[in-house]
Amino acid sequence: LPSEPQEGNIEYKLKLIDPNQERFKRLVSQMQWRLREGLGEAIYEIGVEDSGLLLGLTPEELSLSMVTLRRMARQLGASLTVIREKCIGEAGRKVAEVLVRKVPDDQYSIELRIAVLGSSDVGKSTLLGVLTRGQLDNGRGCARLNVFRHRHEVYSGKTSSISIQTMGFDSHGNVVDGTCTRSRDYDDEDICSQSSKIVNFIDLAGDQRYIHTTAFGLSGYCPHYVMLVVSAFSGLSAMAEEHLSLARAVDLPLLLVVTKTDLATPQQLSHTLASLRAALTAPPLKKVVETEDDAITAGSGGGQDAVVPIFLVSSVTGEGLDLLKRFLFVLPPKMTAKEREKSEQDVAQFQVDEVFHVEERVVVGGLLTSGVIPHGATLMLGPFDTCDFRAVTVESIHRHKVPCRIVCAGQSASLCLTGVDTAAVRKGMKLLAPETKPFASYYFQTFVQARVRVVSGECGVGRGCELTAHIGNVRQTVVVVGVLGRERIRATD
Repeated sequence: LPSEPQEGNIEYKLKLIDPNQERFKRLVSQMQWRLREGLGEAIYEIGVEDSGLLLGLTPEELSLSMVTLRRMARQLGASLTVIREKCIGEAGRKVAEVLVRKVPDDQYSIELRIAVLGSSDVGKSTLLGVLTRGQLDNGRGCARLNVFRHRHEVYSGKTSSISIQTMGFDSHGNVVDGTCTRSRDYDDEDICSQSSKIVNFIDLAGDQRYIHTTAFGLSGYCPHYVMLVVSAFSGLSAMAEEHLSLARAVDLPLLLVVTKTDLATPQQLSHTLASLRAALTAPPLKKVVETEDDAITAGSGGGQDAVVPIFLVSSVTGEGLDLLKRFLFVLPPKMTAKEREKSEQDVAQFQVDEVFHVEERVVVGGLLTSGVIPHGATLMLGPFDTCDFRAVTVESIHRHKVPCRIVCAGQSASLCLTGVDTAAVRKGMKLLAPETKPFASYYFQTFVQARVRVVSGECGVGRGCELTAHIGNVRQTVVVVGVLGRERIRATD
């Protein structure tokens, strides 16, 4: 292994056998720090020196070290899951990799957001239906019916809107509601309340007509990772290449899922993998996940080790789905503890993505991009049609459909607001701290210097071009007034 990182959520320990009281206190403090670095998750490598050398432990030494590790976790109210053990040499010595998880005090579960990209015929919605509902597809797309939001999507088989699909894990890595249909025994509220980790899949449109909706989902929903789905027998399409370019533009870690492996011949599958490796010029390593050990290694790295994992799955036979689930279980949130602490110290700014009317009250759903919002807080909502912001009070907060007292930066939530006309609230508004004294204007002109990369299009971008800018959950038409040092910038530049 590489040398132990000084920062992050990975800790190497050669052995943990009968520490004295002072040593035990230091170990507990160290575990608490690693958990904070991983936003509630830490990986312990037992039997490994700080240099990364795998020496291993005897079965007795490993058992005693695990007893100490459980004592440390119990002291913090954390849970332990041994995700793998490996034999070293022929003397029976072993190393163990252990996931320590403690849900932060201000959360009911750890949240992970993954944007799902790919063209319209690769089976994205079917895959999400299988993962979140726990039943395989029948080969004719029955699994995707639980994912679609509109009738025309059912008729056409194409996603045209943004939908959120929830998958929950308990502390041992088992999928909550993994063996039954949700409509019969579970609903989303049950899953969220019983899960220690929530994975929210952001299902985005794959058709070219809805490319602006896809770009809005990548910009406005702030995903931690991007999952690009490709069909095994049709290969990397032009639309998938454009989605890949969008993922690179927003600079998010990438994982690849090749679906419909039950329909593809070995030659077609080899051609698809070759085209994926050719399209991904950086990072240099593209690894097909074939074993549980590969899935754990790729997931625990969290996209930081210049590795793009490739999963080969079938929504009909279930091939490869267990490896993908294991990967998602150990995959950490992308935001570091330092980034989150810095963001929480800023003034509160909540972007409104959804608006609901419940019993003559307004409920807004969205993402808190900075600051902290407690129950009962007074915020400024707007802008309204009159360009003003109005004071509202947060009457209640729900995260993952479970009531809570506070929401912190980087978390999605639903807020029930009082003190405002429900009919005037719309998507795209902001909730801001009163000290910001926000205001708005119908007409303004500003000049912004930005670095631009053209990902597709033969004409490129030059002076006078009208474009749509996606800034968070705001879309606005802009005009290019000039390109520094040249007349036009093209996709090849």
